[in-house]
Amino acid sequence: MRPNPIPPEPGQESVWDYPRPARLEDSNKLIRIVVNNIVLAETNKAKRVIETSHPPSYYIPSEDIKIEYLIETPKKTWCEWKGKSQYYDISIGDKYINNAAWRYFDPTPDFVTIQEYYAFYPSLMDACYVNDELVISQPGDFYGGWITADIVGPFKGSPGTMGW
Repeated sequence: MRPNPIPPEPGQESVWDYPRPARLEDSNKLIRIVVNNIVLAETNKAKRVIETSHPPSYYIPSEDIKIEYLIETPKKTWCEWKGKSQYYDISIGDKYINNAAWRYFDPTPDFVTIQEYYAFYPSLMDACYVNDELVISQPGDFYGGWITADIVGPFKGSPGTMGW
């Protein structure tokens, strides 16, 4: 059962207006990720993936990430829209976060431009920002969407939303 979308105000986007299948877009917004008082990633060359019922997930180019803190894990997944992904742990000082980031090492043709980009679960980071606005993480532990004041839902991810 599809929920009632929240009507967007001027300057806002509704996740219910996002496409299905998912779409990749360039973003010039300033994206910043902080872990253990270290700026792990910062860029204004991110890409975002938007899909019906989900807040955007941001993908950051490898050159704008302190890659030395990422450790490849055995975990791999597959997405029907984006392709095959590889997961990474993060180790910074005394902080270790399991399966905190991922990238598509074998993306589908529509997503080939994110092959050298990484995404991060905002719920596992100390802080994530979009244009200096602190992000709220998408509910649940599956999607990794970034909620900001300019995005309205309701959002998939909470208990009872899997069938949306």
